[in-house]
Amino acid sequence: MIEENSALTRTANSKSSGISAGWLALIIALAVIIADQALKIWIKTNFYLGEDLEILKWFHIKFIENNGMAFGLELWNKFVLTFGRIIAVVLFIWFIVKIKDVKEIRKGFVVAVALIAAGAAGNIFDCVFYGKLFNNPMPPEIATVFPADGGYAGWFEGRVVDMLYFPFFDFYWPEWMPVVGGDYFEFFAFIFNIADSSICVGVALLILFYSKDATIAFKAIGNENKSNESSRLK
Repeated sequence: MIEENSALTRTANSKSSGISAGWLALIIALAVIIADQALKIWIKTNFYLGEDLEILKWFHIKFIENNGMAFGLELWNKFVLTFGRIIAVVLFIWFIVKIKDVKEIRKGFVVAVALIAAGAAGNIFDCVFYGKLFNNPMPPEIATVFPADGGYAGWFEGRVVDMLYFPFFDFYWPEWMPVVGGDYFEFFAFIFNIADSSICVGVALLILFYSKDATIAFKAIGNENKSNESSRLK
């Protein structure tokens, strides 16, 4: 009777825990990637490059593109960067699979890692496919999907689409200020996309709330590797 009650208690606890960490990570990742790509494709096929639509004074939709590389590196470095991102996403997925069932790790930690992986994957799609999927007409013409004369670039040569712009406030520094006197300043002049936001939110969650979970996760993977190595030696 006692064993039966224990079994019922375990079943109840399992049901009350809700969706598993693995499924939650998958759902969130897919939601981020689908939303990111849907918005990018809509922007690409409805806005011309450089178009700026003011939704609110502090929130604009502004279509720009970037080559996804830091400091304007040359094309061959872009290939290296894109493949590096693909490897990073694969490692993130492997990491989630390894730690999703570790009881000591909170679901929020798995969600944070999934957000980072999904954001990286979202921008990879642009780099890998957009050069072939779209043309690149001169403004104010709008790009078309699967153009008859081919895309604007080859595989892995596409540019990342950005559109979210929050110019909260701007001003000119007083002339009497040293160095920056008379210069124009805009607070938060960055233009980004949903994938970028996903990465930033994931990283912020890890730093602010889940640093201990990260330690537990790496220890769990290390212990598993040691156990597997011991089994092979036997």
